[in-house]
Amino acid sequence: MNPAPMPLISALYTGVFALLLVVLALLVSLRRHRTGIGLGAGGDAQLERSIRVHANAVEWGLPVLLLLLVAEENRASPLLLHVCGIAFILARVMHAAGLSRVSGKSAGRFAGIVLTWLVLIVLAVWNIVAFLRPALA
Repeated sequence: MNPAPMPLISALYTGVFALLLVVLALLVSLRRHRTGIGLGAGGDAQLERSIRVHANAVEWGLPVLLLLLVAEENRASPLLLHVCGIAFILARVMHAAGLSRVSGKSAGRFAGIVLTWLVLIVLAVWNIVAFLRPALA
């Protein structure tokens, strides 16, 4: 059996996501600079939202990107990987935009988390099936 090719598709979406994280971190830093708040949110609602937007992206990004990488290493189809990668990046941008505007409910926040969950579920199931496939053959 030939070794799996380099995980170039995962590299693409990991790189794009990392740039998104930098943008979100920059928004936190700019708000900190404007308010003079060095640690925590200091009661500033917008800073608190910015911190949560960044943290939420990290919290969901790591498991999804790990699942994407494992799926690619297990030879998932490039189409599946790209669909999941694009959907994930779109989901995180929608979520960040929605949560950045309001702390409560928003269409972007809702759509972003639902799409993130769908990508996570699809990749999780694909990886479980990949594990079971040899046993079922």
